Formats: sequence, C-alpha cells, structure tokens
Amino acid sequence: MFSGIVESVGTIAKTTVVPGGRRLRVEVGPWARDCALGSSICVSGVCLTVAAASGDSLEFDAIAETLDKSALGSKRSGDRVNIERAVGVGDRFDGHFVQGHVDGTGTVDRVHSSAREWVAWIRPPAHLTPYLIPQGSVAIDGVSLTIADVQKGAFSVALIPTTLEKTTLASLAVGDLVNLESDIIARTVVHRLSQVAGGHGLTLDTLREAGFV
Repeated sequence: MFSGIVESVGTIAKTTVVPGGRRLRVEVGPWARDCALGSSICVSGVCLTVAAASGDSLEFDAIAETLDKSALGSKRSGDRVNIERAVGVGDRFDGHFVQGHVDGTGTVDRVHSSAREWVAWIRPPAHLTPYLIPQGSVAIDGVSLTIADVQKGAFSVALIPTTLEKTTLASLAVGDLVNLESDIIARTVVHRLSQVAGGHGLTLDTLREAGFV
C-alpha cells in the first residue's frame, strides 16, 4: 500500500525484453541500498517488485499485462518516473490509499500554466468516470491528487509548486499518457451500489439521480 506522496524522481537507465515482459533498471538514488529483494515500489503509479539491486539502481520485471494496462510499456531509457516505497506501519499517511494497481491510462487533454496556477485536464477511459468526482482522490502516475472539476468526459487537477518540483508532472504535455488509479473507497462504494441495483451498470449520472452523490 502507498500514499501517493512521491519520495523521489528516478530515471530509467535500461529496458530489456525478457520472457513475458520487460525488465526495467531504474536509478532511484542512495536509498536504493536500503531496499531488499522482493520489496514493493510504486513506479509512476505501478506497484512493482524489486528483482535486483545494485548501488543506486533497482531492477523490476513488468509482465505483459502490466505493460498493456499502464504507460510503462511506452517508457524508454532516460525517461523519468515517480518513485515511492510502501508505507511503513506507524508512518503518517499524508495522501490517500494507493494500491499501485493501475485502472487504465488517461490522456492529457490540455494544460494551463500561469504565474498563479498550474491546471491539467485529463481524459480518462470511460469505465473510470463513475469513480471520479469533484474533491475526490485520484492517483496520476502515482501522485495523490484531488480532483478539482469533472466535465464532458474529462477531469482537472490543480498542482501546487511543491508537487511540480518533486514529481514528473510538471513536464506533462497535451497527448501524453498517464497512469490512473481511482480511489479504492469510491470504487468499492460504486461497485456495491451497482450490485444492489442489480448490476445495471451504474454511472455517475444515475448515482446522482438516486441521491447517492
């Protein structure tokens, strides 16, 4: 389990095709030496297991399903990725519950940057829209964010300077793919309501009509 509070930005040093997927070697910094084999690390929103460690780098195996369902499949040597270690027992929990199980990829629809604010609009896959509500939580490339607005099949997030400085999100451009993970609590509630309603495929509009949101 992760919190969506990025610890560092790593750089993909090498990608290698292996049976069933790819192996990624990521330069993450000195704290890599404290990571044991088998540790869970969130790499731009994807929970991966440490397969090897050497110096300041960690290696991960990403299977075909992971590559197909996330933006990791398009990553190349030199690309930057957000890194977070799993939350430790007793740690403060400053973001929201992030599993590292990407629900799908979204596309950056537009970006507005000025001296006053930095806002990005993301167009998610249709199956995620019931879980995305104003003031709700979402993880974008592993970063815990609050949804500012939802309209016409897209949602927006506003980033503070600290987030822009300490994550990869400041470099987002129109057309970029991002890993999305909806809030596990929202997913659970919508799924349960859908079951109660007979599995008729509830949407955000039908939930509003029923008075649930």
